[in-house]
Amino acid sequence: MAENNDLNMDGSQVDSEKRKLRVAYFCMEYGLHEEFHAYAGGLGILAGDFLKSASDLNLPVVGVGILWRQGYTWQRLGPGGRPYDSYPCYSYDFLKDTGVRVSVDIRGRKVTCKVWLLDKYGNAPLYLLDTNLPENEDRWITGQLYGWFSEERVAQEMVLGIAGVRALKALGIEVDVYHFNEGHAVLAGIELIRERMQEQGMSFHEAWNAARRQIVFTTHTPVKEGNESHRHELLKYMGANNGLTLDQMIEIGGSPFNMTVAGLRLSRAANGVSQLHGVTARRMWQDVKGAPNIIAITNGVHPGTWQDERIRRAFVENGDLWAAHMACKEELLEEVRQRTGVRLAPDRLLIGFARRAVAYKRSDLIFRKPKLIEPYLEDGRIQIIFSGKAHPQDDIGKEIVANLARYARKYPRSVVFLENYDMKIGRLMTRGSDVWLNNPRRPLEACGTSGMKAAMNGVLNLSILDGWWPEACVHGVNGWQFGDGVEGSDAHDLDSLYKVLFGEVLPTYYDRRDRWVQMMRSSISMSQKQFSSDRMVQEYYAKMY
Repeated sequence: MAENNDLNMDGSQVDSEKRKLRVAYFCMEYGLHEEFHAYAGGLGILAGDFLKSASDLNLPVVGVGILWRQGYTWQRLGPGGRPYDSYPCYSYDFLKDTGVRVSVDIRGRKVTCKVWLLDKYGNAPLYLLDTNLPENEDRWITGQLYGWFSEERVAQEMVLGIAGVRALKALGIEVDVYHFNEGHAVLAGIELIRERMQEQGMSFHEAWNAARRQIVFTTHTPVKEGNESHRHELLKYMGANNGLTLDQMIEIGGSPFNMTVAGLRLSRAANGVSQLHGVTARRMWQDVKGAPNIIAITNGVHPGTWQDERIRRAFVENGDLWAAHMACKEELLEEVRQRTGVRLAPDRLLIGFARRAVAYKRSDLIFRKPKLIEPYLEDGRIQIIFSGKAHPQDDIGKEIVANLARYARKYPRSVVFLENYDMKIGRLMTRGSDVWLNNPRRPLEACGTSGMKAAMNGVLNLSILDGWWPEACVHGVNGWQFGDGVEGSDAHDLDSLYKVLFGEVLPTYYDRRDRWVQMMRSSISMSQKQFSSDRMVQEYYAKMY
């Protein structure tokens, strides 16, 4: 793809100096492959796809993250279908020791961070910080992704942000733009201010303005309450203020210190991750003084990772797309059989639903009028595969998982729940399902990239008009919408779902195979450029960097 590096999205020439800007991309998690357990969900998968496209496009991007020795969690179903968590300890012989170590003071103790390099998965260089060293009293900091208590979380964010900036400096990597992907990274901005104040003699506001010229920020969470904040007493105790006074920290992040507010005030440019999310984010944060205008750059997914080669080839060569799809479907069904013992029928409609287990995603919406849906499940005209994890501390999320497991026991020939959701399951489901179901409460889905992966494989989206889907959907042409594009009630959205599913999706699948395949082609055509991570990275260079 290198021949396209000098073109903007409209085909015009990119300024050569702008293209050469070196970007340091900070993120708490990276989903590069299921064998590397450093991700929890969509944020990490996005970051992994970002680094892969940056490498494909030969752009000077480096990633900064943390080496999680215990990953996020293994989540299995226990007796009665209640999920439980376990934490294996992982070692990775493919990491490269950079020989660099940096330190950060946490709770008054020096914590040494070893810097590893990961470049195995066709990604731009990813530098990972590791505190699991014999000399550290606090080896636990880089144990579990998204730790269990506030002190642990702040310590992890100090390692990512403060030690991350110091690691880049020790590695001799000059940075033009610091990209904070979500608020976890904002302590890097505090470190950049401290550097300028202590090493260059700048005043606080001079240092803040100088740092701000180099920082851009992406916000993801479309619910104010879901944006992380910390008490200033805790930040001071942990050492996260990093030489700044209480008044200076309040000026940046408010009181309590809100990580998203700080990210906005520290950055010269900020974005949401879909056009609708941009609108939502601007409304959410309109009262934050000193924040840049929040633009929208819609997420994308990495075709080389998520699009099946047989599907891609059949599309490009105008080959037998249905045969390629059925090969993917059989692989998914075989994985289901091996994991659960259930053999689903390859000739029956298969709906996929794989999401983080949180209430707003309404994973059980389709079951809420049993008299209407049960006949289709009992005779097998509709089959559904669910997968997903709940946060280890989220009891509501775990009840959602247990509820899906109950439906799988209730309809054993047509409903399946795949435990311990990971990238492998995600690949199989977004390639082998017939339909990808998405029914969040609008506008709480910031983007929803799993639907992009499905679309890129000709799996037809059946979705609420939330996240990315309003930008993509041509109803009845490349997928289907339900609901009216407004913030509807559960009952309203369910009635609309049934109307489209029973009245349009099922008749097309069973009676109009030619039309179904044409819709698959339209879905792939729509998605593989417009919603690729290549487009996304190029748009960041054009609009943010």
